[in-house]
Amino acid sequence: MTESKVDNVKSEMSGPDSSRRKFLKGGLVAAGGVAAGTTIMGAPYVNAQSPIVLKMQTAWGGGNIWNDFAREYVDRVHSMSGGRIQIDLLPAGAIVKAFQVMDAVSDGILDIGHDVPVYWYGKNKAASLFGTGPVWGGDANNMMAWWYAGGGRELYRELTQDIMGLNVVGMFGFPMPSQPFGWFKDADVTSVQDIQGLKYRTVGLAADLLQEMGMAVAQLPGGEIVPAMERGVIDAFEFNNPSSDSDFGAQDVAKNYYLGSYHQASESFEWLFNRDMLESLDDDLQAILIHAVEAASTSNTASALDRYSADLQSLQTESGVTVHRTSDEILAAQLEAWSTLIPTLEEDSFMRRVMESQKEWVERTVFYELMNQPDLQLAYDHFFPGRLNM
Repeated sequence: MTESKVDNVKSEMSGPDSSRRKFLKGGLVAAGGVAAGTTIMGAPYVNAQSPIVLKMQTAWGGGNIWNDFAREYVDRVHSMSGGRIQIDLLPAGAIVKAFQVMDAVSDGILDIGHDVPVYWYGKNKAASLFGTGPVWGGDANNMMAWWYAGGGRELYRELTQDIMGLNVVGMFGFPMPSQPFGWFKDADVTSVQDIQGLKYRTVGLAADLLQEMGMAVAQLPGGEIVPAMERGVIDAFEFNNPSSDSDFGAQDVAKNYYLGSYHQASESFEWLFNRDMLESLDDDLQAILIHAVEAASTSNTASALDRYSADLQSLQTESGVTVHRTSDEILAAQLEAWSTLIPTLEEDSFMRRVMESQKEWVERTVFYELMNQPDLQLAYDHFFPGRLNM
């Protein structure tokens, strides 16, 4: 861990309880399932000779590809620590529900959580700005760079620790591709009029955005989407990507898949660490837990590109799904809806500061990206003529 990153992590773990956490450091380590030793945050601790066993739960069902992505993190921690850290990886619902991961980590029920900030949007609306906020022109890679290098990390720490009083340290990884507009039974979803009154599933500020466009929005965890579609509770939905969507059977309840949307264009995974647990570890083990997020982020990105593209192809060739590009009319209406929504969000002083920071970052960095990036579609059409018109 570089000196600056060590300082970042330590500043996030400072606070009124830091002296108690320092007392724990070095002499006590977590060992799940062992009865001996002192109990801290509800978990037993024993001498350092035992491996440290940490309980990690995701917000994803056991069969979801994102549990595979979480496993990539776990495998790296095991390898980097030489087995000194063992992580017990659990799917959503094993201990708490998907939307309860943040609270469970803060309370010490879980040592580590793997989710997205929008899943605790109900606790504070500003959570959505760290994953599903307004589109300023930057993609998920750009916005995750803002989190690391543009001030986003300190704003996130302020929100979680100072404003909300949560006992967590968070890290971001895996910048997600722009999320599809979603799954529709009707093939003709090209105009704003076509979506008026549709009962639609999304989460976070995307719910506010699409309600502004005339949709009736329900916020549901991923595991509840297909049953809700089957019962007619919703008419259409989005979750995230071709692999996750096909994992829970989206293709069985709708056959029209609209890709490309501004409603959730810059999301990333969130790794949550109980702050007391993290502070109790020696510096090298803290560094492993933190840096493994960055390592898994690269691995997750490669795995996603491979799997998402292959599963999209399978949806077309094996499941009879028709893939569409979201229309320019709907995309333009989404941008107008963001412009309408932003002044309302800015009434909250913290949210205004976050958005000002994001805009300042995007104006400078995306100018460079757009000026420097050649037209990728021009190159693709040259080498694969007609492919995009299929």
